[in-house]
Amino acid sequence: MSVCMVARLCQTSSILSLLKMCMRKSHRYNSSYTMSRHRWIQIMSGFPSITFRRRTSTQADKDTVDLSKFPADRIRNFCIVAHIDHGKSTLADRLLEMTGAIAKTGKNKQVLDKLQVERERGITVKAQTASLFYDYGGEQYLLNLIDTPGHVDFSYEVSRSLSACQGVLLIVDANQGIQAQTVANFYLAFEAQLSIIPVINKIDLKNADPSRVESQIEKVFDIPSEECIRISAKLGTNVEKVLQAVVERIPAPAGSVHEPFKALVFDSNFDHYRGVVANIAVLGGRVKKGDKIVSAHLRKTYEVNELGLLRPDELPTQKLFAGQVGYIIAGMKEVKEAQIGDTLFLQERPVDALPGFKPAKPMVFAGMYPMDQSEYPGLRSAIERLTLNDSSVMVQRDSSLALGAGWRLGFLGLLHMEVFNQRLEQEYNASVIVTAPTVPYKAVLSSAKLIKERGSEEIIIVNPAQFPDRSAVSEYLEPMVLGTILAPDAHTGKIMNLCLNRRGVQKNMVYIDDQRVMMKYLFPLNEIVVDFYDLLKSLSSGYASFDYESAGYQAADLIKMDLLLNGHPVEELTTIVHRERAYTMGKAMCERLKDSIPRQMFEIAVQAAIGK
Repeated sequence: MSVCMVARLCQTSSILSLLKMCMRKSHRYNSSYTMSRHRWIQIMSGFPSITFRRRTSTQADKDTVDLSKFPADRIRNFCIVAHIDHGKSTLADRLLEMTGAIAKTGKNKQVLDKLQVERERGITVKAQTASLFYDYGGEQYLLNLIDTPGHVDFSYEVSRSLSACQGVLLIVDANQGIQAQTVANFYLAFEAQLSIIPVINKIDLKNADPSRVESQIEKVFDIPSEECIRISAKLGTNVEKVLQAVVERIPAPAGSVHEPFKALVFDSNFDHYRGVVANIAVLGGRVKKGDKIVSAHLRKTYEVNELGLLRPDELPTQKLFAGQVGYIIAGMKEVKEAQIGDTLFLQERPVDALPGFKPAKPMVFAGMYPMDQSEYPGLRSAIERLTLNDSSVMVQRDSSLALGAGWRLGFLGLLHMEVFNQRLEQEYNASVIVTAPTVPYKAVLSSAKLIKERGSEEIIIVNPAQFPDRSAVSEYLEPMVLGTILAPDAHTGKIMNLCLNRRGVQKNMVYIDDQRVMMKYLFPLNEIVVDFYDLLKSLSSGYASFDYESAGYQAADLIKMDLLLNGHPVEELTTIVHRERAYTMGKAMCERLKDSIPRQMFEIAVQAAIGK
């Protein structure tokens, strides 16, 4: 047990009350802002000349689109995948402009990044769909484009998007070359047996070296350099060649309009007025407005109220046909009615359900509680609706003595957790308390009584407060990941030291060209989830990239570390650490608490303790 500040005892509850009082104070400022905004809207509504309208397609647009003239052989479904900041969204903007989906203006920057959090952070966190009409060889083609995120924390969005496609555009920066997420996305597309078109972007940059990048692609992915397309998405250079390659190289979707209607729900979101809006890929048959459709998951029947294409705004049509990608609104009012991976079919022609998607495997868990327990019902509704749009989040109810009722949420990474929290605040005006992130551990029980109580010999621990005592456990297991690091060879030594300090075990090391090296390490997930990426970027002057995938569990010497305030343990601050790191972690947390707790008229003892 290490003591940072020894003093007389006081009740822990008073300290927690002070912390919550500070949080509520900031929440009141947030509420006052919301009230002011509502008053402003009421004042503006008094002016009859000002109207607010949702942007929709005109009746003329609806009448001009006849999707029956696009048979499956003139449809191409593809998505854009790449590492972060390699120009996916910029290329999507140029493709939308060239096909007439949006007007050509200088203000078209990341048009498909519609969320406020995407605009603020400059990254894509949500896959977006857009349908394009393209004339080639005297015929008009329907191209369905999906722009996907580039960060590893949102890889589930990419894997779902691939299920609605027959090919991908693999974008690589002409200056940076192949990065970690480029490799990960390539293998996702390769395993899905999709056609891959390599596109080298940003050839207009001063330090661009497309020849070097072509040789990297040939060496790492075994794709001939002749198949690479050199473009500048910013200037529009050679973007026309990308559209031509999509038509020539990507196969048409399988499926016929003569088959029974069958559609895969690959994404969805909740509209406050219209209910669930589901994005579907029609794999066979046709569907029209007024049809009775059935959900294979719930066996409920719905009537199609609206359907159409996304261009990227909603463009209602009368029908959707085999091979096409669009949206459908069928009066689903409950969030649980729209399951991503569900199969839709006509009531009179039932079909076998599609396999759907593998559930996402959470890598990071955190507790989430409302600022005030009176806000619990509103926050529950907000979380349900947001998880409909982000199905990779795992939710289970939780409670705390100090914070009350809440949830234990599972995320794919730390950035994913931050973005989810930010979306809750921006889209639902919800203020929450989030506990420190932890990873899912396992324990192999040795007591027959405990095994009977838990129903299994092996249990998963997502809440550190539920960590079982050593006497009842034969061994603890911690999650492992296989990390891929790509960096300039000049920084190899410093990066290897960082990996060794984080208990990493080197598995492979290969030079992809004369300047860049790709290293594979086996890491404990707990060692890389918080600040590893920041340190990696710092050591490599920003040039290194990192990606990881699950590698199962491994036995480890784990212990539970409690944080005590005046001798009373605070459950929300409890964490699980490796025995070797217990002292340094405990000391660092005590020092942070010393700076964070408001000054009092009495002394407060802050301690980190292991065992009993």
